[in-house]
Amino acid sequence: MRSTHLEKRSMLRVISPGFQTSVQDAGRFHFAHLGVSQSGAADPVAFRLGNRLVENQENTPSLEMTLLGGTFEFEEDRLIALTGADCGPTLGQQSIPMWTTIPIRAGQRLECRAMQEGARTYLSIQGGISVQKVMESAATHLQTGLGGWHGRAIQKGERLPLDGSFHPSAFRLQSVPNTLQRYLQERTKIKITRAPQTDLFPDSSLKVLTTASYVVSESSNRVGLRLTGKPIDREKKEELITEGISLGAIQVPADGQPILLFVEHPTAGGYPKIANVISADLCKVGQLKPRDEVHFQFVDVDEAIRLYRKQDRLLTDTPLQRELNF
Repeated sequence: MRSTHLEKRSMLRVISPGFQTSVQDAGRFHFAHLGVSQSGAADPVAFRLGNRLVENQENTPSLEMTLLGGTFEFEEDRLIALTGADCGPTLGQQSIPMWTTIPIRAGQRLECRAMQEGARTYLSIQGGISVQKVMESAATHLQTGLGGWHGRAIQKGERLPLDGSFHPSAFRLQSVPNTLQRYLQERTKIKITRAPQTDLFPDSSLKVLTTASYVVSESSNRVGLRLTGKPIDREKKEELITEGISLGAIQVPADGQPILLFVEHPTAGGYPKIANVISADLCKVGQLKPRDEVHFQFVDVDEAIRLYRKQDRLLTDTPLQRELNF
């Protein structure tokens, strides 16, 4: 029954999946007590704007491509948008812009290449990828095999079902204004707040965290980013009693090399947490790739809230720019 049903739907054919391409939405919430972290789009801002460009609901499932993009063939006319890191996309032999609504015709191939100045690109398709929700979300949790497309990254030759349909008389070509793109591309510093165990670290360690530069290790992934640089000293070397961990927590293990926990982080752990990335800067973390430098800056909770509200207003209130062609 399932295969018959899928044959009748509009499909997206995977010619090449890229390095790691998965179905993601905004993530699943309220399941940390079951050991399931949020998952979802690593760059929630690029994900949200992509859906806005194709006039989807902002939590519509999209494809998240990491470091190297895929090649896809559309079996039906659609509108798409590519947001996040520039992947040098082409449609046929023609280059197409990022952050812009693009009409795709049946039979055309979209090719996305290696990411530039970032780690992840989002392919948002009018109507979205059609997958069943698990724990109230369509996001793929790669570490546990939950959700998304069979709980894993997509593979060569697969055909992904799409929701909705294309209405030529109703679509609008639009793009994200340059002013908003420049705001998103500012990644020089990642802002942090104090964490539950900040007081366990001497002032000298806090100074190291905010003055030294750290490099993203090759062993980083959606679970967390291992950072290498000047070690951070701990006043107490023993581990803590295991407790809950939040998205964006910065743990310091015994070797002093910080670990920035990300969207598929373990929900509990015993390493002390020196700081936590603010919500508004999680999109910056999602675009960090191996060998990128990271710099941290402490802000207080009031400033973190102000910055989050500012970002939300920009995403909600900034009008998209009308395009006549591309």
